[in-house]
Amino acid sequence: MGRKGSKTDDAGAEVVARADTAAAHLSRLVRIATVTPAAREEFTEAEHQSFEDLHAALHDLYPRTFAAAARDNVGRAGLLLRLAGASAKRPVVLMAHQDVVPVPEDWAGEGWEHPPFAGVIAQGRVHGRGTLDDKGALVCVLDAVESLLADGWAPARDLYLLFGADEESYGDSAIAATALLESRGIVPWLVLDEGGAVATGAFPGLAKEMAVVGATEKGLVTVVLTVDSGGGHASTPPRRSAPGILARALVAIEKNPFPAELNDVSLEMFEGVAPHLRGPLRTVLRRASSMRGVLAQMLPRLGSEMAAMVRTTTAITQLSGSPARNVLATSASATVNMRVAVGTTADAAVEQLRKTIGDKRVQLEVVESDEPSPVSPTGDDERFVAIGAAVAQSYPDAITVPYVMMAASDGRHLARISPAVYRFSPLRMDAEQRAAIHGPNENVEVSALGAGVQFYRALLTGPALGPATR
Repeated sequence: MGRKGSKTDDAGAEVVARADTAAAHLSRLVRIATVTPAAREEFTEAEHQSFEDLHAALHDLYPRTFAAAARDNVGRAGLLLRLAGASAKRPVVLMAHQDVVPVPEDWAGEGWEHPPFAGVIAQGRVHGRGTLDDKGALVCVLDAVESLLADGWAPARDLYLLFGADEESYGDSAIAATALLESRGIVPWLVLDEGGAVATGAFPGLAKEMAVVGATEKGLVTVVLTVDSGGGHASTPPRRSAPGILARALVAIEKNPFPAELNDVSLEMFEGVAPHLRGPLRTVLRRASSMRGVLAQMLPRLGSEMAAMVRTTTAITQLSGSPARNVLATSASATVNMRVAVGTTADAAVEQLRKTIGDKRVQLEVVESDEPSPVSPTGDDERFVAIGAAVAQSYPDAITVPYVMMAASDGRHLARISPAVYRFSPLRMDAEQRAAIHGPNENVEVSALGAGVQFYRALLTGPALGPATR
């Protein structure tokens, strides 16, 4: 404990003040409902206005940053800011996205305790849509840069801040930004986007916080299954209807998950966690490299998060059939969202899905396909070490490990031009908070926002990225 008036007390007060400031900033941004637009369609007038309002708020909250940065508009409402560094070598890109997923009109019926776009601050948390995904991280990035500029800091190398506007609808803001950077010959030395978090309760038997840094991410394939039939009146149904045939295919998909296999990134994660565990699991994971097959079969039994780490997943997300209650469907369709495991390909995943269904009456149409991302360096690589050091400065008790991100991020597009793309949001999240992403009662702790600001400050001033003052 530091004495009253000591540097320790002053530093603690400063962290608390930064947390409160970040919470106020986030509350304001949550109140601007930048709901993700439909994929690759023109903005509606209301959508356009919401992003204009958000940009105006960002200019108001972060005047030093916008005054110091050169700005490019990318995609429909994306922002690419460049803060010129002392050197153009080893440029860094920090990312977040401005858009959020929608909420139903009957949000209270969905279970929200506070209005989703009210930005309520209560019980030490900021509540509302986007607090975790991804306006919380956006605020942490900008609060860190703004406060550093106020301290007289200047980046040692070119720093780019990329804030997409349509990540949730797989839009083209990040694609356009990648093309722009590439046209200028920019090869980012380090890219950091959303992804993992400082997770609690994410690993069986682990009492410590675990900072999981995505070194790669799964591929994304969207497949529409369709069965056609003759239709007609419901009073004379056929022996095999289109919905019935489709239903058998969907049951087959859920009854026959893809084979499980332990990839190298997950292996490194387990070996990093092992020393902090107790009991039999500690012994098993310490020998993970020689027990890949056993672990691949065991981990899916520990829950859906563990299962997703070791296999390609299939999720049935949308269904359609007859337009009326007494009319046979002339066509029935279902959308299957696949997250393709690292080490395989999108084509192989679709072919496996076709074999699982095993019915030529079910037509498969691939409407979207992205391969798993390249694996970024981990271990003792300078960039991964820098992220771990920043975690240590902001969450001293957490362990930092790589992992395979199961969802898709805008960062996957920059993997085409950068050798080191990582996915990590420096926000503490328990199991309930992780479940609230895209669901009701999304919220973030005020203290986690303060730690997130500290993370980016530590990253930007650490040895790898280089401290610099005017």
